[in-house]
Amino acid sequence: MAHAYIVETARTAGGRRGGALRDWHPANLGAEVLNALVARAGIDGAVIDDVIVGCVSQGGEQSFAFGRNCVLASNLPQSVPAVTIDRQCGSSQQAVQFAAQAVMSGTQDVVVAMGVESMTRVPMGSNVSLYAKAGLGEGPFSDRIEARYGTKNFSQFIGAEMVAQKHGFTREELDAYALESHRRATAARDGGAFDAEIIPLVIDGGMHTLDEGIRDDASLASIAGVKLLDPNGMISAANASQICDGAAGVLVVSEAALKKYNLTPKARIVNLTVTAGDPVIMLEEPLPATDRALERAGMKIDDIDLFEVNEAFAPIPMAWAKHTGADPAKLNVNGGAIALGHPLGASGARLMTTLVHSLHARGKKYGLQTMCEGGGIANVTIIEAL
Repeated sequence: MAHAYIVETARTAGGRRGGALRDWHPANLGAEVLNALVARAGIDGAVIDDVIVGCVSQGGEQSFAFGRNCVLASNLPQSVPAVTIDRQCGSSQQAVQFAAQAVMSGTQDVVVAMGVESMTRVPMGSNVSLYAKAGLGEGPFSDRIEARYGTKNFSQFIGAEMVAQKHGFTREELDAYALESHRRATAARDGGAFDAEIIPLVIDGGMHTLDEGIRDDASLASIAGVKLLDPNGMISAANASQICDGAAGVLVVSEAALKKYNLTPKARIVNLTVTAGDPVIMLEEPLPATDRALERAGMKIDDIDLFEVNEAFAPIPMAWAKHTGADPAKLNVNGGAIALGHPLGASGARLMTTLVHSLHARGKKYGLQTMCEGGGIANVTIIEAL
């Protein structure tokens, strides 16, 4: 079987809503990632066969062939094609998997997988809410879906509460997990772990090089003081991922491209898995998806050295670790979306970027990435650092 290799990764530092990246058009954010990947790899951008761009809120500045607009805003020649995909929070992880599949099939040799999301300029859900305000249509969930599941209220917030309750977690445990995310992210930032990942961006007053969401002064008391989303629940903004602006990308190539362009691989794709389950609880699917990925790869959980499990809400990686028996010390070692932010369509490529760098920094071999996604879907990608 042909192999797919990751040769370069790049990401922007995360920006808070209305923060450092508020003046950046999302197409320009994507363009900077493309420029960085090409420059870091030392290739001619014209050799790129395709650019696959994950984006969730495809409206406004993230509409009208958004992936193509990222290419047109970049230094790449106009001959490079692009496509935009939406697998909700896993959009750019799916972009990596589509890129790998294209390479492994032999149909393409050099593919960029990336994601972009400006949650400041194109707010989450605005591609639904603005239609509703205009009185256009009935929304994304049809009468048949309502008849099948007994609801039209498919909510990630409700799903997170359901996961927390199902697995017996307490508010205090969720808050403690959130605090650890900030602690690990602070240590990673201060230790320079993110430096090689991040593309500096020009902003008013200087350069944007640090993730804005990390709270150095976070404490259990400050996290516990944040109002619950549901007075009878456990989820708060402090133990959930942060709204974030950002972009990230991965350059995926074939073995033939490695030789032709004299590229050095950073990782090899070992397994690509995607599964789907209950769309109501929605966010629990990474658990069975990981089981399937490990089975298909002929591996056990202890064979994996590092894990990146998206911190959409604290109970998701907590439930995943409980289910799989994974060592918590190997999970999100540099913090996660609770501290670093969750720029929706960009998060998959951001997690992969961090995973590749973390494996190399620690001299480790195997890494596993997974994300919960709207609709009850989950992607799992296993890589081998080279």
